[in-house]
Amino acid sequence: MFTGLVADTGTVERVEPRAGGARLVVRPRSLPVDELAAGESVSCSGACLTVVGRGDGVVGFDAVPETLARTTLGSWRPGTTVNLERALRLADRLGGHLVLGHVDGVATVTGRAAEGPGARLTVSLPPEVAPLVAEKGSVALDGVSLTVARAYRDRFEVALIPETLARTTLGEAAVGTRLNLEADVVARHVARLREFAGAGDVSESNLRAWGYGEGER
Repeated sequence: MFTGLVADTGTVERVEPRAGGARLVVRPRSLPVDELAAGESVSCSGACLTVVGRGDGVVGFDAVPETLARTTLGSWRPGTTVNLERALRLADRLGGHLVLGHVDGVATVTGRAAEGPGARLTVSLPPEVAPLVAEKGSVALDGVSLTVARAYRDRFEVALIPETLARTTLGEAAVGTRLNLEADVVARHVARLREFAGAGDVSESNLRAWGYGEGER
């Protein structure tokens, strides 16, 4: 689990095909590679990946076919810049919002405009994710925690402050840039409950059985 507060950026050095998937080798700009442990989770532009090797200033991650197909990772090449964040510790401050690193879909930047010292991005909204994105709610784009400034049926807008532009890859995002999109986890569960409610399956007994409330004794 992550906060969506990007700690560092890195550059993809190698992409090694492996049985339909790939090993992605990334060189962080300042993240201490030697502090990373094998098996540790790292958010790489919004996708939760597991450390499988590190040394000589680089860290390796394995991406399975599902990840390559459902995120922008399938288009990564040597030289691609990525956002990096280590997993949240229980004692850490939650400065952004709860980000799982489970990408809901790929969105495309359709507009960018200067807004004071910052910028405003307009981003396409895949139909399957649209119900999960609400004005003033939280969203993660390439692993960056952001507040939705405006929400429409097929797109939404986010306002980027200068700090975000300087410290993350969103500073280079232009019309046509593809971004990993993750909706707020709470919205995801509310939508799931509404799906069951539409089928008449939401009742007090079922909610308890699913873990909501005290449960049955």
